[in-house]
Amino acid sequence: MPANLSPEYIQAEQDHKHAQSQAEKVAALERMLATIPKHKGTEKMQADIKRRLSQARKESQKKGASHATPFYVVQREGAGQVVLLGPPNSGKSQLVCTLTHARPEIADYPFTTRMPTPGMMLYENVQIQLVDLPPISPEFAETWIPQVIRNAHASVLVVDAADPELIAEIDYVEHLLEGWRLPRPKLLIANKLDIDGAAQDFQVLEELYGANYRCLGISALTGLGLDRFARAVFDLLNLVRVYTKAPGKPADLTAPYVVHRGQTVLDVARMVHKDFAEHLKFARLFHRTLERGGMMVERDHVMEDEDIVELHT
Repeated sequence: MPANLSPEYIQAEQDHKHAQSQAEKVAALERMLATIPKHKGTEKMQADIKRRLSQARKESQKKGASHATPFYVVQREGAGQVVLLGPPNSGKSQLVCTLTHARPEIADYPFTTRMPTPGMMLYENVQIQLVDLPPISPEFAETWIPQVIRNAHASVLVVDAADPELIAEIDYVEHLLEGWRLPRPKLLIANKLDIDGAAQDFQVLEELYGANYRCLGISALTGLGLDRFARAVFDLLNLVRVYTKAPGKPADLTAPYVVHRGQTVLDVARMVHKDFAEHLKFARLFHRTLERGGMMVERDHVMEDEDIVELHT
């Protein structure tokens, strides 16, 4: 069976050949192992890479070299990091491609995504990081996926609404997450509603899983429901946007401070400047639709989304 090595694997192999340090060798071998096609024709190659990776890690420890950051670690950016889980061909990559500037590989065959692919999604005036993960199925699941999920603020399950094996696939993902001791996602996205009959399939899916998930139907290809998807992800993160204003001046509604639901006026003051928090006497609260007057509130007043606050020291 031919290996059919991907461009990502070939690049990782070249990086390994030109590596100058043990840390670089370890990182390249990790990428080679992650991107090599997993089938019978590459079993010997996989075993060889694992052997070389084990040896490289030992050499790195012997020499006291600094450990390279694992290739699968995605640094958090924006107001929150949300990972997309799902079975093969669920359309996760198309979703990330449509909503962000990231360009993950998209194809009709399964297991196209082999490495985490981050992209920034804009919801109104807030940037949220989406991370496309390799698919999860009984045939194969990357061993590092649990670590990426744990590092994220939230996860979303993305499925193909028209897939005849959908129920079994969802059950398998739930079973695997339970084995990894990870919580089940709260949001279930049924993709590909542009396919004939998929809307009816989504109705059945919602009846079956509506008690366990918030279910939302979309089409990443046509854009159907993507505005509701962005809002659902924002709500999933329990975020609150707060605007500030100086006395007698209008609020800047373009760049909010983003806090978590339940945080207070004092928390916002700390984000503005530590001196505000130390010397804060009181605040006036305004609503975006009406900036006149303002209600005096205490330091422990809990903020709501799109509140406008005027801090007085």
